[in-house]
Parts: sequence; structure tokens; C-alpha cells
Amino acid sequence: MPTPSDSRPRLENPLALDQQVCFALAIASRSVIALYRPLLEPLGLTHPQYLVMLALWESEPLRVSELSRLLELDPGTLSPLLKRLESAGYLRRERDPRDERALAVVLTEKGRALRDDAEAIPPAIVERLGMPVEELMELHGRLTAVIAAATR
Repeated sequence: MPTPSDSRPRLENPLALDQQVCFALAIASRSVIALYRPLLEPLGLTHPQYLVMLALWESEPLRVSELSRLLELDPGTLSPLLKRLESAGYLRRERDPRDERALAVVLTEKGRALRDDAEAIPPAIVERLGMPVEELMELHGRLTAVIAAATR
């Protein structure tokens, strides 16, 4: 009796580069992030800095540990991003009033004002991709499922 694995499609060459999920994800990631670059440069942000700002625009203050967990970045990677954003005047790191041992990240007025300019970015990305929003949301859902499967 055939097992479920017998019904899987067999690849002629399972090591073919163009058949690798990791390759497609890597190229897609680099390509999409490259679309952000010309939109973020006028704001003085890199893509990782933009992700930090998105998290803070959604919910602030955030402890550095919370931000690290949200962005799935280790503190050693996050710290230089925060320093550069602080130097640009977009945020401050200060002691968390709820726990003096923890550092909290708080937006400055300049950082909050940057949100207005950043609101133009998502529709510009959708336009540059030339894909319907529904397809992009479906892709987001599938990628979220891939992330969950990979991190189990």
C-alpha cells in the first residue's frame, strides 16, 4: 500500500537551485527590500531602521527586550540600529518607569512626525510590485505560515 510520501511529486533534480524554497525566499527578500530603499532614503532610514520605527509607531514605549522579540533581532543587532535612530533624533532610550533595570525606547516628536511621511510607503510598494493587495495579503499569510513552521 502506498504511503503518503509516495504521493509527493518527485523532482528530477532535488538539488536544482531554481527548485529551492530558500533560494526563492532569499531573492524575493532582497528584491522587495530593494524597492524600499529609494522610498526610505529621503527619510534617512534603512530598511531595518524602518522596521524599528514601524514597531514604535504601532506601540510605544517599548522595552528594548520587547522590541528585540517583536522584530526577532538579537540585542547585539538591535542596539546599533537604536543608536543610529537616536543620533538622528527619532527616538530616546531611557529607563523604563515600570522597571528601572530595563531600557525603554520612546519616540521623539521628530520620530512621531516622521510617521506622516512614512504613510506613503506601503501604497508605493504595492504600486511598484504591480500586484493586487489581495494577492499580497495572501502571500503575507503564507509567509507567516512558513515562518511558524520553520520556527517550531
